[in-house]
Amino acid sequence: MNQISRIKSSGFSPERLTRIDRFLAEKYVGSGRMPCAQFLLARNGETVHETVIGNRDVERGVALTADTVFRIYSMTKPVTCVALMTLVEEGLIALDDPVAKHIPAWKDLAVFAAGVDPFMTTPAARPMQVVDLLRHTSGLTYGFQSRTNVDAAYRKLKVEEMHGDHDLEAFIAMLAKLPLEFSPGEAWNYSVSTDVVGYLVQKLCGKPLSQVLAERIFQPLKMTDTGFFVREDQRGRFGACYNATPQGGLKLQDDPETSPYLQPPALESGGGGLVSTAADYMRFANMLVNGGELDGARILSPMSVRLMASNHLPGGKDLTELSRSLFSESTNAGVGFGLGFAVVFDPPKTLVPCSMGEFYWGGAASTAFWVDPVEKVTAVFMTQLLPSSTYPIRRELRTLVYSALTETG
Repeated sequence: MNQISRIKSSGFSPERLTRIDRFLAEKYVGSGRMPCAQFLLARNGETVHETVIGNRDVERGVALTADTVFRIYSMTKPVTCVALMTLVEEGLIALDDPVAKHIPAWKDLAVFAAGVDPFMTTPAARPMQVVDLLRHTSGLTYGFQSRTNVDAAYRKLKVEEMHGDHDLEAFIAMLAKLPLEFSPGEAWNYSVSTDVVGYLVQKLCGKPLSQVLAERIFQPLKMTDTGFFVREDQRGRFGACYNATPQGGLKLQDDPETSPYLQPPALESGGGGLVSTAADYMRFANMLVNGGELDGARILSPMSVRLMASNHLPGGKDLTELSRSLFSESTNAGVGFGLGFAVVFDPPKTLVPCSMGEFYWGGAASTAFWVDPVEKVTAVFMTQLLPSSTYPIRRELRTLVYSALTETG
């Protein structure tokens, strides 16, 4: 079967899929808004379309290749949450466990009321639970949001610094001294919660987070290019990272030849520390769309994947109703949050083509993935442009992909 016949048999229009290449080339790469674009689309685990355009290193004129290594930032979060769910399946931790059961120093965490170090606080309405970490209702925050006095304290302590001097143990100790933004379960706030999940995984397994992820996820799934730093043998494939400029151009943010990612980090960030390739991350996405298994390697049970891909926000609310975060990966009407990623539960409200139960997330450098369990579609988009809010590329790609779908499931 030739390529066009195979695409048609998968329920896509080959002609309409070429719109993706043209769109990315004309609107983003050719215009200089993005350095490069790689898009990988699959249905039922079989690759349907791939786009590879632009330069992974603009300054040196190095073309993007399909095996380029990218900083995936917050696309690390679903990986870390899957690792924790493997421990839930083994009975080593439960979603309703108080976090203080596993981190005793957090027993008396209180909620910010006023002040700047020393803070005035009030008692939390209820203890933080493990599920609060997975769904970002913990009361923790991110310093880069620059919204509150607590955010400022995170920045002062460099809590989130991966390539600094402190490790996960010291990270947890820092947070023990800081107040929460709100009582757990009262709101949604994008935060370092998943880094805490990574700490729990490391503590329960008694070995570094990197080793746990390798043993439980990367090795079984044959994700050979994913880890917390760029190995010597990967350096020639590592891309540059850029900041978007106000004029719509690019400014080098991280040179691949001098990047801190060339060395193992002090803090193995389960919330944003991984590098990976489109092919590797597609294997992870295909494992999820296939109910927790890929090529004979079972990572999770189908019921665990279903639980992760359900809306866990209190009261069944969506992110527009519950979020206190200034940071947003996308427009979130009709979108809740599961155990590690956003989940669509009211498709019409999103105003883009999508399925009930579709789940997704992205990274700070504009990378993204989604899993559609209804249509059995998985997609991975890679580039290296900070911040992710610069362009609506993720919503645009959904529209382009589903306009090419000729047979629904």
